[in-house]
Amino acid sequence: MSKFIKSVRGMHDVLPDDSSRWQALEKIVRDVMCSYGYNEIRTPLVESTDLFSRSIGEVTDIVEKEMYTFDDRNGDMLTLRPEGTASCVRSGIEHGFLHNQIQRLWYMGPMFRHERPQKGRYRQFHQFGVETFGMADADIDAELIFIGARLWKLLGLGNLRLEINTLGSLEARENYRKVLVEYFEDNRAQLDDDSLRRLNTNPLRILDTKNDDMASLVSDAPNLLDYIDEESAQHFDQLQSYLDGSGIAYEINPRLVRGLDYYCKTVFEWITDELGAQGTVCAGGRYDGLVKQLGGKSTPASGFAMGIERLLELIDFNQITDKPNQLDLYLIVQGDKANRKGLKLAEQLRDKISGLSLMTNCGGGSLKSQMKKADKSNAAIALLLGEDEISRDAVTVKYLRENKEQQLIPMDDVAEFVKNNL
Repeated sequence: MSKFIKSVRGMHDVLPDDSSRWQALEKIVRDVMCSYGYNEIRTPLVESTDLFSRSIGEVTDIVEKEMYTFDDRNGDMLTLRPEGTASCVRSGIEHGFLHNQIQRLWYMGPMFRHERPQKGRYRQFHQFGVETFGMADADIDAELIFIGARLWKLLGLGNLRLEINTLGSLEARENYRKVLVEYFEDNRAQLDDDSLRRLNTNPLRILDTKNDDMASLVSDAPNLLDYIDEESAQHFDQLQSYLDGSGIAYEINPRLVRGLDYYCKTVFEWITDELGAQGTVCAGGRYDGLVKQLGGKSTPASGFAMGIERLLELIDFNQITDKPNQLDLYLIVQGDKANRKGLKLAEQLRDKISGLSLMTNCGGGSLKSQMKKADKSNAAIALLLGEDEISRDAVTVKYLRENKEQQLIPMDDVAEFVKNNL
């Protein structure tokens, strides 16, 4: 007999016992984005490979090593999306809702990268992301950081620190790039293989190396902030003033460059020390040139993305009061007549009581076995409907989590009773 088929490495099931944790987090995210006036966008999982090659950069690790890319039956090169920003920009250009317009968008869903699976990093992972368009000032950058800070508060996370930096304009970044390449060329013998590969393609990424042997070399490298243009410096000062004014603590990290080619000016990361090497929980910044780069009109833009799995590793769900899948009622039925009556009653209660969570026992069983199922379901109350209740046109109410006497409720009063007691 052949072995059973397992899930693909790095791609995990979310089992029923875990799904309520995901739903609790997702609801908080939705509520926060609604409170800031952002609208949800949903884009396809599969896009043209060119979209990511042109936006992320052909010489980045994502495009070179990590994307799931394939030929479809028409011979087109397609890719499972590795991130969400490029898809939002593509959609905005295609449907004409970016140029000369203000847009605040958010999304949530799976992304795909062929990385080495480890804690907090998977090959199918989920991101919550925010993208804004049409706003060039630092106030929108600050708002994005405020959204993150509000989420941490609602999720009970006090162990995250904020790091910020500015990459300057695209022109200033290019000038700095030349100086940086010259510095690393003079110290070529100290570069590892990965840095040598990046030297003439994406040298700023060398500053983000995790190789401890290069720490001193990187520390002595020219400082990006010394090459920033005046406009970007003023933008960065304005951002800091907004954060200071709102009491948001931060650190300026001149080595924070982000891994994607499209960033400029503001970049930021929320970081934890509780997830080992995968410490970045949320990262973002400005990408004012990306819309034009992908064929649209020049449009200022900024955004962020955070990993859902990494957040779930950090959250103590005992601090979250909103818990989806919390069952209100379990309906126990005994006999064919009670079963028919019970199914009808359940539908009537769902019609009359918005948001009611009611599970009906299906598959028969003795009263004792059904009571065990009701208790295991974690429902607050069990409704019992048997021959005696049918004859009296009533329902027995049994409290499962409180020490109260069971009682008999007339059938016509059940809905009102449930409204008043749950």
